[in-house]
Amino acid sequence: MGVRIRLKRLGRKNRPFWRICVFDSRTRRDGRSIEDIGFYDTLAKDPAKEMRVDAERARHWLGKGAKPSDIVKQILKRAGVTSGAARAQAAAPAAGAESETAS
Repeated sequence: MGVRIRLKRLGRKNRPFWRICVFDSRTRRDGRSIEDIGFYDTLAKDPAKEMRVDAERARHWLGKGAKPSDIVKQILKRAGVTSGAARAQAAAPAAGAESETAS
C-alpha cells in the first residue's frame, strides 16, 4: 500500500477549503482518509488562518515513507516541515563536496 499526503476538497461552490490528509494512494480525491493533519484555506484574508499543519504528524508520515503531492510539498515547506530523509539528502552532497576539497 502506497501512502500519499494530498489535499481533500471541502467547502461550498466557489468557496473551496482544503484539508491536508493522508490517503492510501488508490483512494479518490474526496474519499476516506487515514488521518487529517491540517488544512489550507485559499481564500483566507488573514495569513495566520490560511493554513495549519500538525508538523509532528506530518514528519511521522513522511518518515514512514508517505509521498506528498506537489502542492502539499510546497505547503509543508512554507510551514517549515521537511522530512528527515530530505534533510539528510540535502546535507550529504554538501558534506561530500567539502570533504573532497579538504583532501
